[in-house]
Amino acid sequence: MLPFETFVTFAAAAGLLALAPGPDNIFVLTQSALNGVRSGLWVVLGLATGLVLHALAVALGLAAVLQTSAIAFTAIKLIGAGYLLYLAYQAFRAPAQRIGDQAPRQSALALYRRGFIMNITNPKVAIFFLAFFPQFTDPALGGLVWQVAQLGALFICVMLIVFGSIAILAGGLSEKMRHSPSVQVWMNRIAGLVFVGLAVKIATTRQ
Repeated sequence: MLPFETFVTFAAAAGLLALAPGPDNIFVLTQSALNGVRSGLWVVLGLATGLVLHALAVALGLAAVLQTSAIAFTAIKLIGAGYLLYLAYQAFRAPAQRIGDQAPRQSALALYRRGFIMNITNPKVAIFFLAFFPQFTDPALGGLVWQVAQLGALFICVMLIVFGSIAILAGGLSEKMRHSPSVQVWMNRIAGLVFVGLAVKIATTRQ
């Protein structure tokens, strides 16, 4: 078990990192503002599942492959950029909902899948974990795999709290703006531009 001081320091650092503007929290903000709190929270759960895989990759040494293989890094980031462009296309084409119409709702699975794919196709997350986690481990305290697992679980808990709060706040904005068709159109356009920007950001990242 890692020392309590390590947990506190790591949690504080993880909280600050989760609050810093980045692809994941911007993605949550956009989805919640566009589709409501429920959508944002399911996206957050998808992102959290992706973080589980990244933490496992670090613990098992698989994340090092992305750091050393230009082909693997490029392939994953291009898949992620392509997916974001697909979401941008959907956002630009989304029609405004007329007042009185029943709002179309995406399934929980579809929303969860959005967050999951968004996270696992961002290779910088795995490389960040690979650089960040070892700073809080100590070989004298036992197996590094178990230590990384503890840090990964704590990081995910912090992310769920921070991103969940972002989803709730942005979702409240969505509820207030949902009855205005013109605002809906602009929200969709802004979301599309955000997705394009995130796609460019991921596509142009380097190892």
